[in-house]
Amino acid sequence: MARAQASPATPPKEPGRFKQMWQVFQMTRRYDRSSVWWMALGFFGPILAAILLSIFVGGGVLAIILYIITGVLAGMLLFLIILGRKAENAAYSQLKGQPGAVGVVLRSSLKRGWRGSEMPVSVNGRTQDAVYRAVGRGGVVLIGEGPKSRTKRMLEDERRKVQRVLPNVPVGFVTVGPDRDSVELHKLAGSLRRFKKTLTKTEIIAVSNRLDSLGQSSMPIPKGVDPFKARAQRPR
Repeated sequence: MARAQASPATPPKEPGRFKQMWQVFQMTRRYDRSSVWWMALGFFGPILAAILLSIFVGGGVLAIILYIITGVLAGMLLFLIILGRKAENAAYSQLKGQPGAVGVVLRSSLKRGWRGSEMPVSVNGRTQDAVYRAVGRGGVVLIGEGPKSRTKRMLEDERRKVQRVLPNVPVGFVTVGPDRDSVELHKLAGSLRRFKKTLTKTEIIAVSNRLDSLGQSSMPIPKGVDPFKARAQRPR
């Protein structure tokens, strides 16, 4: 009896791939009703196109079967792509407006060539507005989290700090907040790629390391859905 109590507890079994996909689908459907129709169109559209193509082109029973199989495979692939995109958007909608949401995006969704931290470089303790920093081919981009009326001065202060140590590196602004012309959370990673490319890969590393010496403030990141984990897993 004592041995049985001393033995370590068996870790819970992770859900299978299909169960994970079903959970992602259910989460996405709850937050975006229209996603079901888009996924259905993505799956059945290629199948219908394959059937019509096989009818008009002909070629015998074997050709028709091959067309339909190709349509099914294409439909499954398109379904997974749409599910992944919609699930990511649904996850971002849960993070929208929460302090630290920009940090989650920088941690999980930055494309190759960009370096960013989930911790802000400046925080207003009263309003919870924050400024984050990313470094990439477009130079240094400061990202304000909160209304522009409150983050504008914070962004300008951080720009002066960056320009003191890196006077020749371009510094750009992006704001994620309630303003009409602000960048939506799920479009943040894409907006960084629109900055004109001015730095090489080697320069990105050097600039990022130099900026790390400025230090970062501490700010808790909200716990919740991680957009990176919410993506649909593709079969290997």
